[in-house]
This record gives sequence, structure tokens and C-alpha cells, in this order.
Amino acid sequence: CNAFSFLVHYRALIFPVLIREGKPTPFFIFVLALLFCACNGYLQGRSLSNYAKYPSGWLKDPRSITGFIGWLIGMAINIHSDHILRNLRKPGEAGYKIPRGGMFEYVSGANFFGEILEWFGFALACCTIESLAFALCTLCILGSRAKQHHQWYLEKFEDYPKCRKIVIPFVY
Repeated sequence: CNAFSFLVHYRALIFPVLIREGKPTPFFIFVLALLFCACNGYLQGRSLSNYAKYPSGWLKDPRSITGFIGWLIGMAINIHSDHILRNLRKPGEAGYKIPRGGMFEYVSGANFFGEILEWFGFALACCTIESLAFALCTLCILGSRAKQHHQWYLEKFEDYPKCRKIVIPFVY
């Protein structure tokens, strides 16, 4: 179940197929992302297959169940938020718009929030130091990106909702 969660991660398998044309990714950034994903995938896979020891009833343990549900909810938020972002503009339309609906009513970085929730759910379901480290790295990296996006929205749009938080609903 835990390895399945990691392997079917939306951002790696589904998102690239759904994304429309956009800005090209610089080759160096692509290589860094590829290296990070390969190293992290190896670390998570090795941790789960060689070192993590679970009791026979682990899949029924509240931590495993809660973590998997958190991962699932995070993935749903991530997919829905990306759907909103991909459909902000109609074909041929230019310019920027304020995302509305779903978790965007609460935070500027709704897609980032979904991904953070996914990986903290994964960490809870796995209960390994490696999965927790990845969740914390995800929080730091996506939290800083969400802060940049939030500041950009506030500068770009006078009517941007002032009550929206950055990435964690009602908190930050």
C-alpha cells in the first residue's frame, strides 16, 4: 500500500499528460528534477523494501489508514487544483487570472497544499525517517514557492482576496 502510494504519484505520472503548452523548462532544471526524483525514488524504495519493518496488522493500524487517507485527499486536492489552474484561460486567451474554487478559496498555493498533504500522509503511512524527510523537504520547497506566488498575486491583482492564506488553510 505504501509503495503503491509512492509509485502512482499524480505529479509524476498523470500531470505531464494533462498539461497544456506553457513555458519551456530549462534543460538544467529538468536534469536537476530528474536527478532529485531518481535519488528520492531510490531512497524511498530502498527504505520501504529493505529496512522498514511492519507488524502483520500494519495495514489496519490507524497510522497507516490515516496516512493513506491523507495521501488520497492530498492527491485529490492536487488534481482538482491543477485542473482549476489549467482551465483559467480559454484557448487563445492571454493574461493572468485569479484562481477560484476548491482550496483556492482558502490558500494561494492550493496545488502545493495538496502535494504537501500527500507526502505527509505518505510519511504517516510509512513511518520511516526517509518518508518524513521527504515530506519536510516538500513543505520547505513548496511552502517557499507558494509564498512567492501569493506575493505575486497580491502585487498583480488589486482585488485579490486578502483573507487567503499562503499554503496552509487558516494558518499560513
